[in-house]
Amino acid sequence: MTAPGALPRQPSFLLLVASIFTGCLIVSNIVAVKIADFSGVSGPIPDYFLPAAVVVFPVSYIIGDILTEVYGYRAARRVIWSAFIANAIAVVAIVAAQHVPAAPFWKDQSAYDAILGQTWRIVAASFAAFLVGEFANSAVLARMKILTEGRFLWTRTIGSTIVGEGLDSAIFITIAFAGVTGIELWPLIWKQWLFKSLFEVVATPFTYAAVIALKRLEGIDTYDRGTDFNPIAVWQD
Repeated sequence: MTAPGALPRQPSFLLLVASIFTGCLIVSNIVAVKIADFSGVSGPIPDYFLPAAVVVFPVSYIIGDILTEVYGYRAARRVIWSAFIANAIAVVAIVAAQHVPAAPFWKDQSAYDAILGQTWRIVAASFAAFLVGEFANSAVLARMKILTEGRFLWTRTIGSTIVGEGLDSAIFITIAFAGVTGIELWPLIWKQWLFKSLFEVVATPFTYAAVIALKRLEGIDTYDRGTDFNPIAVWQD
């Protein structure tokens, strides 16, 4: 067990966990263009339409929980900002490629625009929701870990996800669709929030297994006592 807030110099699996986290974020933003119909699994709730990103984006919260639980808030903060930068690079590259003149024989520009085309309003909504949601998720879990003295892992993984995913859904839907004719914000918000939170509940056994394995393999179990939870204090570590 490490001292409060301490990290080994080179955790063996931190880079792998960070890579999965970043990959989930970038992929979810790409596949989000498809609106999927989950009415078949929603039971009594009709017209349960959500962006296809919900099949992978909640995984980033599970990985975020694992990051904070094993490596601590300070490590998670670095990974969140690194993922944000990687996603920004992906968005810039996609937009740049969209505006590069197509070869005369390439006839799929309209398909590229339809699938990968980005509006800056959606991009801004995605970036803001990601930062607020992920940092809230990580901070809540880290504080709950101290309060529970490391017990009852399920309470903090689920509790932090409810907070983080709630903020994420509310911020994204509001910025992206407020004022758009024909779109009701609240149904979109609570349906995404519910789906993502239930995703976390179902994945709890996986989260437990991953946390236990990583703590054993890394030989650490970080508590964020005395940690500065300022999201932008990453360069002070």
